[in-house]
Amino acid sequence: MSSQMKGASAVRSPMSWISIVLMVAGGFLIVAGIASYTMVSQTLAAERITVSEDACLGGSDVSGPFTAYCEAMIIEQHALEATGGKTYAELDREDPLRATAMNGSFLRASLFTSVVAFGVSAMAAGMGLLFVLIGVALRSTGRISVLNDARELIGS
Repeated sequence: MSSQMKGASAVRSPMSWISIVLMVAGGFLIVAGIASYTMVSQTLAAERITVSEDACLGGSDVSGPFTAYCEAMIIEQHALEATGGKTYAELDREDPLRATAMNGSFLRASLFTSVVAFGVSAMAAGMGLLFVLIGVALRSTGRISVLNDARELIGS
């Protein structure tokens, strides 16, 4: 009977392999998400941007998603004030304010890109955690299945 038991425990169930793959992929996603979030934060901080005083979180350094969003929103407001409420597309091609509107648009787009990058990084880390948890759950389910198979072999 002990040889049957050794054979039953030496075989990994497909669920066990899937759980290992999920846990490894999850670990990779967690590391990649945290690394990306940190890189975006450090890159923004290196630009030494300070949120305008008249914005939400005014006076703060732009180094995270909330400060980047606040600065992007106030840039829009300032650009519209400077152009009389007109966007880049609404201004005449010869209007000297068009450059102001264009710069405001570019700055906002860059800041919003960083906000999206923060979100994707956080989502990657969150999905990684979810993969690890599912892998752990499948692994324990796979062990129960192997134990039940071993009990059936012993009983027969």
